[in-house]
Amino acid sequence: MKLRIKGNSIRFRLTQSEVQTFAGEGVIQEVIHFSHQNFLYALEKRSTQQLTASFENGKITVFVPIEIANQWTDSEEISLEGNDGELRLLIEKDFVCLKPRKDEDESDNFPHPNQNQSC
Repeated sequence: MKLRIKGNSIRFRLTQSEVQTFAGEGVIQEVIHFSHQNFLYALEKRSTQQLTASFENGKITVFVPIEIANQWTDSEEISLEGNDGELRLLIEKDFVCLKPRKDEDESDNFPHPNQNQSC
């Protein structure tokens, strides 16, 4: 799962197997190991009405309403987005890039919808 933080926005990108894990287990998490502490980020299904987020004890968690999460994981819908106060939240299925990038494993990414078009 990729994490992008820019300004007051958080964006997660998930591969096909990560979407399947999220669908089945209701949570997916990554950890970055620093020398003396860890930074964690997670996506979690929750009984809530809208996308929300929290930051506690070095962990960012974005909560997705269960019904919305299930619809997203079981469809071709590409993204979920919402706001938690001023914080913008975006969750996307990660596509294969149209131009291959060196040292980037995209074998588990979703097929790009424009992959048969020339750049």
